Amino acid sequence: MRIRYPFLLLLLLFPLAFGAAGSPDQHGHDHPVPSGEALGAVNFQPACAAEAAAEFDRALALKHHMMYQQARSRFRALTEQAPGCAMAHWGVAATYFQPLWPSRPDAEVLAEGRAAIAQARRAGTDVARETALIDAVDAFFQTDASSYRERIVAWAEGMAEAYAQHPKDLDIAALYGLSRLALAMGADGETRHALHDEGEAVLRAVWESERTHPGAIHYSIHATDVDGRAENAIDMVAVYGDIAPRVPHALHMPSHIYVRLGAWDEVIEWNRRSADAAKGHAVNGAVSFHYIHALDYLVYGYLQQNAVEQAQAAWAEAKAVERHQPVFVSAFHVAAMPARIAVEQRDWAAARTLPVREPDYLPWEDSHWPEGLSWYARGLGAVHEGDLTEARRAEQRLESLRDAAVRAGEEQFSTYLEVDRQILSGWIAHADGDPDGAIALMHAAAELEATVEKSPVSPGALYPPYEALGDLLLALERPDEALSAYQSGEAIWPGRRNTQRGMAEARALAVN
Repeated sequence: MRIRYPFLLLLLLFPLAFGAAGSPDQHGHDHPVPSGEALGAVNFQPACAAEAAAEFDRALALKHHMMYQQARSRFRALTEQAPGCAMAHWGVAATYFQPLWPSRPDAEVLAEGRAAIAQARRAGTDVARETALIDAVDAFFQTDASSYRERIVAWAEGMAEAYAQHPKDLDIAALYGLSRLALAMGADGETRHALHDEGEAVLRAVWESERTHPGAIHYSIHATDVDGRAENAIDMVAVYGDIAPRVPHALHMPSHIYVRLGAWDEVIEWNRRSADAAKGHAVNGAVSFHYIHALDYLVYGYLQQNAVEQAQAAWAEAKAVERHQPVFVSAFHVAAMPARIAVEQRDWAAARTLPVREPDYLPWEDSHWPEGLSWYARGLGAVHEGDLTEARRAEQRLESLRDAAVRAGEEQFSTYLEVDRQILSGWIAHADGDPDGAIALMHAAAELEATVEKSPVSPGALYPPYEALGDLLLALERPDEALSAYQSGEAIWPGRRNTQRGMAEARALAVN
């Protein structure tokens, strides 16, 4: 059962009883944070000098918030202040891979990570839980791993050993829960669901022990940003921004659940707060990707309310930035935002002429899926404008990008590209006078999409398969079937404006 707004707000009221969640001693833990920078309760306390241990906890809290660059900066500073603190070196190494993000470490980054973990080894520790964490991160950087997925599996196996040895350590448990979610991203069917079940249970247990633990809340939201699970995190969502009111990603994360529930006011509110907070976070002279990440979710929320001018203003805000952090995430959102605005409005002329691979400083060679978003929108625009030559060109480019993603070992991204390719091919088949082939392709896209979960980088598809199928069936004057398709889409993504518009139109035509 899905909870609908306004009942959502009623359910969200009771977590506020936890009060000022950033308070150091609220739950009996001493977790000092710099003045004005509440991060939540992390009390790992490594075997280092007291001052170094306190600073480590602050850096680890940032890592749990997935503010990896900021955490690395603090861990690195700590290695200079306390070079004998093995866990400070571990922290530097542990920020060089980000299990749920689509970033991939290159050879230089891998070398830096290996060097940091080697420093942790040299510094040494006789604390078993620290050795277990060092071993797990070391496993990621082993040179015999041939792919990123294999490295993640090696780290996850190490975290399983650490958790088996130290199940009551809150930070080890939180990272173990995270490792289950990372494994789930490459798993199929029942295995994926079982990993989410386990991860969610472990993380909830951490949260019940410490209600302001940033990893417990953050990773629990990711664990429940899955079809059919969003309601499970409602009791955690509202407090996240309270425990870290200046951390951009903490302010963004509640919207993962609100998107799943179709609560667009909340999606807009939290992402506006997140984007504003992210303005102050620079990475090597560029604006942190947390800024454009929030803006894309903001655009998505506005479009579902038909607030087109506000969505366009958010995209204009993103374009006004001189330089976004040059990573996959930035490339994704730069491609996604204008494509969303065009496709959601069914502005096929605008979609048809979208630029590709702009701006050129972003890592497009390694961003197959983001580039595919532009070609997908262009192809949809072309086929609806009657330009089948350009539509087929876009279709072929999606095939090439899909194959490139497979060669790169990015099976999940290749699946997203193939889903979009099948929808575009369905519309091309329709234009070619093959309605049965078109319907079959749309059904195939919906079935394929069900084999993967939504990527955390995205608020949702540009054009979901069941919505596209409903539109196709309406065009074929089959309103009863169209209504069924839209209802299937609504069950997955409640509150999408175009899905609801389609349902209303299909009902009206079916009656007549």
